[in-house]
Amino acid sequence: MINFKSTNPYPMKSIIKTLLFLIMSIGGQAQQKSNTPNIILIFMDDMGYGDLSCYGALDIYTPNIDRLASEGIRFTNFLSSQAVCSASRASIMTGCYANRVGISGALFPGSKVGLASDEMTMAELLKQKNYATAIFGKWHLGDAKQFLPLQQGFDEYLGIPYSNDMWPVTYDGKPADSSTSKSKVPQLPLIKNNDKWLEIKTLEDQSTLTERYTTAAEAFIKKNKNKPFFLYLPHSMPHVPINASPAFRGKSKQGLYGDVIQEIDASVGRILKTIKENGLDNNTIVIFTSDNGPWMNYGNHAGSTGGLREGKGTSFEGGQRVPGIIRWKGTIQPNVVSNQLASTIDLFPTIAAITKTPLPNKKIDGVSILPILQGDKNATPRKTFLYYYRKNSLEAVRIDNWKLVFAHPARSYLNQVPGVNGYPGMTNENNPTLMALYDLRRDPAENYDVKEVNPDIVKKLQALAEEARVDLGDDLQKRTGANNRAAGKIEN
Repeated sequence: MINFKSTNPYPMKSIIKTLLFLIMSIGGQAQQKSNTPNIILIFMDDMGYGDLSCYGALDIYTPNIDRLASEGIRFTNFLSSQAVCSASRASIMTGCYANRVGISGALFPGSKVGLASDEMTMAELLKQKNYATAIFGKWHLGDAKQFLPLQQGFDEYLGIPYSNDMWPVTYDGKPADSSTSKSKVPQLPLIKNNDKWLEIKTLEDQSTLTERYTTAAEAFIKKNKNKPFFLYLPHSMPHVPINASPAFRGKSKQGLYGDVIQEIDASVGRILKTIKENGLDNNTIVIFTSDNGPWMNYGNHAGSTGGLREGKGTSFEGGQRVPGIIRWKGTIQPNVVSNQLASTIDLFPTIAAITKTPLPNKKIDGVSILPILQGDKNATPRKTFLYYYRKNSLEAVRIDNWKLVFAHPARSYLNQVPGVNGYPGMTNENNPTLMALYDLRRDPAENYDVKEVNPDIVKKLQALAEEARVDLGDDLQKRTGANNRAAGKIEN
């Protein structure tokens, strides 16, 4: 007689219950992931508005970044909050104008200040939704341990704590003479989590940075493919000194600068490939932008503003208008160009809106641009912008396409012969700039002043400036704002 009794140790009812549980779990995870997309923020250092082929670059080929733009949205009026390193990073991490959180300029090694611990960073925002968080690249918000990324919401860190030119090395790559002040600067550290891992001592060492960051980013994505993650990738370059790895040298018609940009483009390609290979293509937001415009007095080791006026260290458009690209498959339609005003400070509240995460109780300055990303062509979430520079100087204000520049001493690259091959040319650091009104729709290069024929527009912009001075102050008028917050200070 054949025995039909099952030898399976698991009864059929248990198997069915297990299958139902798995189906429900998978469904729940899918729902959770739809509300918590992975976020990758790629932040360049000193990349100009005209340094990508999708923004009109000549003799630089950036197919991967161009593809990112063709599969998402490319902004033409995207502004960094300030045209200098630490200030711009404080803003993108907090959604605030940098002077609101007490950060200005570029912090130097051994700085006694940094981003205050009670400011909510983008990483801390996303930690509320249990994101894995990592930064691979330049931090520049304080190099004391209490200010480093692991104390600011990040799980992992590999990178340099400040700019890559803050090292005891001269423009030709040789050690600085002991009689110079530059020789007193410590060797540039590459930090892993909270501790120095190794030192960047030569230009050849500099050439390894893009590859190191990219490799770490790929590993992080693979490790966290089954949970939401936030990957912040603030590249050290094309901030000088620049260098590309041997595989990319001599590949661009734009010389070493073009080689560096093309290696970064290849890095973007590798990250996009890793996302796709791990099944994350449709649930990952990729953001690409820059901290400010090019450091133009470095000549062939600097980028292009694409015809905009001035560059890094100025509140003219060449200093603050930067590439802005966002891809989010299934939400952002492909090949969209937006001419709406937006800024790096808007990324923080936009990500909060996407992930349905509460904003900090403290005031922020960014606005959510999610309606633009969702295809609302009539959406204008940002109508105004404040151009601050130096410590807390209100140098210009903007409403829509009207920009009023106030009289102020300004850096100028105009009529200055730029340097070559890593050496800087001269700049005029206190060029007297007079008050002028520009219509950026007709005159994005800020060439002709139209204040005399638009007195009502001038009055409207002056009223906006007065509101800003009450709120945030203005060093040019020796005024203190009511709502500035202090930077963090080293604890004794």
